[in-house]
Amino acid sequence: MKEEKNKNQSRWYAVHTYPGYEEAVARYLKQRIDSLEMHDKIFDILVPKEKKIKIQKGKRRIIEERIYPGYVFVRMVLTEDSWYVVRNTPRVTGFLGADSTRPTPLNDEQVEELLRMTKKEEPEFKLTFNLGDVVRINDGPFKGYEGKISEIDKQRGKIKVLVPIFGRETPVEIDFLQAKKIG
Repeated sequence: MKEEKNKNQSRWYAVHTYPGYEEAVARYLKQRIDSLEMHDKIFDILVPKEKKIKIQKGKRRIIEERIYPGYVFVRMVLTEDSWYVVRNTPRVTGFLGADSTRPTPLNDEQVEELLRMTKKEEPEFKLTFNLGDVVRINDGPFKGYEGKISEIDKQRGKIKVLVPIFGRETPVEIDFLQAKKIG
């Protein structure tokens, strides 16, 4: 009952970490919460990530990137004990806020945005091309060629580019990440 009451009074705080150690800090913090029995004061730990599409070695891969490198977000009731547990977790450098001994909680809009960004399941294709745009192919077997876009497939994230090969325009289908708009 006490835990539920405290959870309703909890706020989200941004905790600064060494860059690249966000996942480790989240693990360390969960272990400390368990061992020090702080479940009634510290409730959630979040390392916000989003899925992105990248081309690596000519293949499309979906990778997860941290949205806020160097930060872990913690929902807790701020007391001397909870502040001490989080602050003294390995790789934590402090709380976000003007006064490191009195952390500033995130406002409701910031929390909503943070939670919304982490709920996206599949990465979205962000096509910035239009039919007729001239592009330079920057990856794959046609790297360095320039051509005009003749088709756009938003569902698959592919474009067809008319590339001049042996004096005639040849349609080449590529991933939209393999092209860059010219001009």
